[in-house]
This record gives sequence, structure tokens and C-alpha cells, in this order.
Amino acid sequence: MPRATATAIPRRWSRSPRSVLRTVGAMGHNGRMADADEQLDAIAAELYALPPAEFTAARNARAGLAAPALAKRLKALRKPTVSAWAVNLLARDGQLADAVELSAALREAQDDLDAAELSRLGRQRRQLVAALAKQAVGLAEEASGTLSTAARDDVEKTINAAVMDASAAAAVLTGRLVKPLEAGDIEPAALADAVGGSLPGAVAAPPRDDLAERRARKAAEKAAREAERLANEAERELARVDARRAKAQERVDHVRERIDDLRRDLAALEADERAAVEKLDAVEVERSAAAVKSRDAAEASERAQRVLDDA
Repeated sequence: MPRATATAIPRRWSRSPRSVLRTVGAMGHNGRMADADEQLDAIAAELYALPPAEFTAARNARAGLAAPALAKRLKALRKPTVSAWAVNLLARDGQLADAVELSAALREAQDDLDAAELSRLGRQRRQLVAALAKQAVGLAEEASGTLSTAARDDVEKTINAAVMDASAAAAVLTGRLVKPLEAGDIEPAALADAVGGSLPGAVAAPPRDDLAERRARKAAEKAAREAERLANEAERELARVDARRAKAQERVDHVRERIDDLRRDLAALEADERAAVEKLDAVEVERSAAAVKSRDAAEASERAQRVLDDA
């Protein structure tokens, strides 16, 4: 299976949230959802897509346009928490439906897998939950600003509950969450309290694959695992080469710094040499003058001595 990233959710599971819900709200004798619930849920879904700060005013305005019975139910809709709103945005974007179907398929495949493979699937689910939570936070921040750390944690807990529990998934996929969910606390009463409008039933499990499809899936999973192993190995090798490259670059930088220092020292020495040469030239000129003077004085001395000797 592909590693879970924010952009790598398999598109073979791409269907809208509505297509994977098996609704069991208020039912008429012919098995259809009652018109009142359908109207309420449709309006609620639109309201719960609004930023929480805009919810109350929009709800009251919509209730003012509705028939009395529906208006009363609309006014009873509670304002969503920021984390619930973020998950609602992700549900409307269609990504949660993908994840829930993928999770159902993975749970089915666990029947004949060994412990190591189950551990790998567990890691993959956690990666998927983290990636989807990041998407939800991104959608919310694009709409109204930064989410707190606590809200981000609640987003991830809610998505994890949807991936782990079919009933929680059905609640989340409505796009009408009022507050966050958490795995291990998925009681009917808790779910009903967490959803604005009617509460659907669990997501229907996908039909079982026939033998050929199962074998093909096994082969694809094996190929994906091998590809992932090779990718990890290549990534480790790249990390080793990068480490050696960093050391080599450090050595190059050190040598270049030393060369720069030596060039500065050489420049200083060459300047000293020029100054010394200039001083030497000046002294040579002085010496030449002194030599001439000395020679003239010696000749004068010799002449004087000869005069003295002749006297």
C-alpha cells in the first residue's frame, strides 16, 4: 500500500461521503428518510461548513425563513467547536470517505496477516490519520485563521476514531459534527450528542473480494512493500552520502578559509617587501653620495699629506 501522505491517498477509493453512508434516521413505512429530517440535515450540513463565528447568525437567519416546525429544530442546532468544524470541512472535501473505505479494506485484510504485517498496517493508519488531520487543519486555517494546539489534537483524535470505528465514521462523514470524537468512547448516545441533525448508521462494509482479486491485492501489497523497502534503503544510502558530502564540504570550506588567510598574509608580506625595497633604494642613494664624499675627502687628504712632505 502507498505510504500515507497528505497527497497520496489512493484514488481508487474516491467516492463522496453520501455514497458510503447507510442512513438509518427517522424512516417512513416505505423505508425513505422523512422529509423533515432530510431538510434539516441538508441545511445543517451547509451551516456546519461555516466558520463557528458565523454559525449562530446564519442558523438564526435560516430558521427565520423556515416553517415553524423546521425552524424550531434549526434553532436547536448547536454551534460546532473549531476542531469539529475542521473535520466537517474535510468530510465535505471527500477525503474522509476515501480514508474510511481504505480502513475497512485494511481491516478485512488483517484476517490472514502476521504480526509484522499488522504492525506495518498500524503504522500506516497512524500516518494516514496524521496526514488527514493536517489537511483538515489546512482547510480550516485557509478559511478563518490558526487553530490552537488543543484543537489540532482534537482533529486528529476525531479522524482516528472515524478510521477505527464504523459508527464514528458514519457520524463524521455527515459533515455535521458539533464536537470532537475519540476512539474508545463511541457509544450511541455520545455519537448522537456529537452530530447536529439526524444520526446515520454505520458505513457499510465493502463487498468481499473474490479469490483472484484477493491474490492480486496480495501481490500488489507485496510489490508495494518491496518498493517501500527499496525506497527506504535508497533513502538511508542518500543520508550516508549526504553525511560524507557534508564532511567533504566542511574540509573544502576549511581549506578555502586557510587559503584566504594565507593570501592576506602574503599580501601583507608583499607590502612589507615593497616598503623594505623602497627603504633600501633610499639607503643606496645615500651610500652612493657618502662614497663620493668619502673618496673626495681621501684624495684631499692625500694631497695635503704630499704638500706637508714637500715642505
